[in-house]
Amino acid sequence: MSGEPSSKRVKPLSRVTSLASLISPVKAAPLKRIGQTLQRSISFRSDCRPWGRQIAPAITKRRDSKLWSETFDLGLGHMLSSTEIKRQEAIFELSQGEQDLIEDLKLAKKAYRDPMLKLSIMTEHELNQIFFTLDSLIPLHEDLLSRLREARKPDGSTDHVGHILVDWLPCLETYNSYCSNQVAAKALLDHKKQDHRVHDFLQRCLESPFSRKLDLWSFLDIPRSRLVKYPLLLREMLKHTSNDHPDRQHLDEAMNMIQSIVADINTQTGESECRYYKERLLYLESGQRDLLIDSSRILSCHGELKNNRGAKLHVFLFQDVLVVTRAITQNEQLCYQLHRQPIPVRDLEWEDLQDAEVRLGGSIRGAFSHSERIKNFFRVVFRSGGQLQTHCFQASDAFNKQQWLNCIRQAKEAVWSAECGAAQTACQDRARPQHDAQH
Repeated sequence: MSGEPSSKRVKPLSRVTSLASLISPVKAAPLKRIGQTLQRSISFRSDCRPWGRQIAPAITKRRDSKLWSETFDLGLGHMLSSTEIKRQEAIFELSQGEQDLIEDLKLAKKAYRDPMLKLSIMTEHELNQIFFTLDSLIPLHEDLLSRLREARKPDGSTDHVGHILVDWLPCLETYNSYCSNQVAAKALLDHKKQDHRVHDFLQRCLESPFSRKLDLWSFLDIPRSRLVKYPLLLREMLKHTSNDHPDRQHLDEAMNMIQSIVADINTQTGESECRYYKERLLYLESGQRDLLIDSSRILSCHGELKNNRGAKLHVFLFQDVLVVTRAITQNEQLCYQLHRQPIPVRDLEWEDLQDAEVRLGGSIRGAFSHSERIKNFFRVVFRSGGQLQTHCFQASDAFNKQQWLNCIRQAKEAVWSAECGAAQTACQDRARPQHDAQH
């Protein structure tokens, strides 16, 4: 096999779905990393970008933001150290972000959901599936904003916010259901956009000043983006809060809480996305069914790749098995028909193929009319008994190929590590009775 790809971490192309700016999909690339961080926007797209798990953060165009030092009496600044001013700026940014979020959530309801319901552009059931529990998030953030404003002194400064956050952060557990529903919501929204009435309405909204050039999904994804930003805001506060500051202990506690909450929501969102795609796999024959698919709770990545004949395939890399499919529409729903037998990750071999130098059962070059198209290929091989299954995949670009190779390598390492751990445990269990018998 050729040399393994660099282990340097690469930003996952668009999923589903890691949680914050921790979260953002690269639009041009078709690899969707799932369940990795909520810092990836949920990426279910018929355009096949690879949540994901996995999933880049949505880029929201905010209003012009004001600094704390620009909002309140500058005279106070002369009495504060530069570190304390930065601390006040971080606290103020938290407060302003809550206000912006509340305005955006209300806008999503007033400018999108309510008119589409009133005009019968979508049914109430469809809108409930897409907007889900969005309304319930508004009072939650209004509560935090109210508490932060109450803690602000007349001069605009705030002494303590840690205790407020420690008391409020458990409310974010309600994000579990909202984030877990995003992949299904995105799929339904994409499907409904094929209706010209829906498309025309959303296009008019996009062209209106109130949208700030953001589409509906950007508004629906704002809660996830906000969720993943809390650790960053807290980190900035801690950076400018001395160890002996009265607020330090509570801020440390709040940081631990939000990291745990985000990790838990990220895990559940990844599992939800994994279930979503497993339910949409179509088997041509019973022999294609595999317990490794059924038992998978993690979808490492997925996306569109081409084979050496230029045919589009949709490939899923679950934690223990690679599944090659063709995307088809069945009952007005996008589904994925298995193309070949699933390949266990433990038995999978891979190779990074050099551009324009590939031969596989004949010349891959012959399948393309221009040499510049013979790029970004990698090969996956599975040997079982006397059978050989080989796939030669072409990624959309070098970056996308590198992501696939990194995901495959990491999946194999995880399987190997799990098997080694299981073997070690088994050895210890076998040795224990002998040790007990000797005593």
